[in-house]
Amino acid sequence: MRDMTPPETGKRRAPAMSPEQRRDMIVRAAIPLVIAHGSSVTTRQIAQAAGIGEGTIFRVFADKDELLQACVAEALSPGNSLAELASIDLGLPLAERLAEAADVLRAHLDRIGAVIGALHTTGGRTRTERPAGGPLPERDDRGMTATRDAVAELFAPERESLRLPPEQLAQLFLGLLLTHPDDEPDTAALVYVFLHGALTHDHDPDD
Repeated sequence: MRDMTPPETGKRRAPAMSPEQRRDMIVRAAIPLVIAHGSSVTTRQIAQAAGIGEGTIFRVFADKDELLQACVAEALSPGNSLAELASIDLGLPLAERLAEAADVLRAHLDRIGAVIGALHTTGGRTRTERPAGGPLPERDDRGMTATRDAVAELFAPERESLRLPPEQLAQLFLGLLLTHPDDEPDTAALVYVFLHGALTHDHDPDD
């Protein structure tokens, strides 16, 4: 008897992306190119990296400048770093928790610097700049507050042994990370000094 099963017509298509999902996908593909080329990156390069037609970019972005501003906004967004901070194992020793947090936050800051620096170097304008003759943009502290709270959670298991509340310690720790000295200590040294102070153990404070 002849098999009446209809032949397969090929793989099932993936569900269509929403405009927001497509924007996010394009921005993720664009950021490494923005870091490499700054504002001289072309929409054709971005489309190739994203695996889409160039016209698709202009279905969700008005122009290249809007796309570049979206890349800056994504770099500034603390979303990824907050997720990584929340995933740090609270069962680890405090020094290890803080070392992981420092690496996460430094990577976030490096990404911001790379994106904004590349645009500045190539003459691009970012939304963090003051418009000619205009006021400075309003400061949005929500991201910093969320980051401080996420770091404070890392101190919570030692709450009874802390000299200061976790929120204050988190603010101090972030202050160390945000200073960016030219000869910035490595992560282990920074965490050690933060937890144990600047003096060596064999130093006699009465000398």
